[in-house]
Amino acid sequence: MSRGVNKVTLIGNLGDEPELRQTQAGTSVCNMSLATNESYTDSDGNEVQNTEWHTVVAWGRLGEVCNEYLSKGSQVYFEGSLQTRSWEDDNGNTRYSTEVKAREMMFLDSNRQGTVSPTGQTDQAPQKTQPGDEFEPDDQLPF
Repeated sequence: MSRGVNKVTLIGNLGDEPELRQTQAGTSVCNMSLATNESYTDSDGNEVQNTEWHTVVAWGRLGEVCNEYLSKGSQVYFEGSLQTRSWEDDNGNTRYSTEVKAREMMFLDSNRQGTVSPTGQTDQAPQKTQPGDEFEPDDQLPF
């Protein structure tokens, strides 16, 4: 039996406000645009900046938390997998879109630090969460 690995780790800044919507079944889904930056020195000794844009999708409680606590410019860590969708446009052409399906999110802004898993659970320290932890919101931010 062959196995594969589909794992994506990104650290970047949101390019727009998160967009939360509900599926017909009532499941929350949050779409976000994430910019990652890298720099390198080219063969002429010039520093080159490169920005790559990623579409990140978070489902369920994780999507709700992203929508509630992230905003344009937020620095964030996402861990997840790549997922490619296809559809037909108005002209009958098949279109494709590859997205990052988020499984975990970590706040990296200095005023908010902690990790959030798909169930919405949070940790104070920037570590991965453990399954079964409870998320209990209160009047203040939970991190």
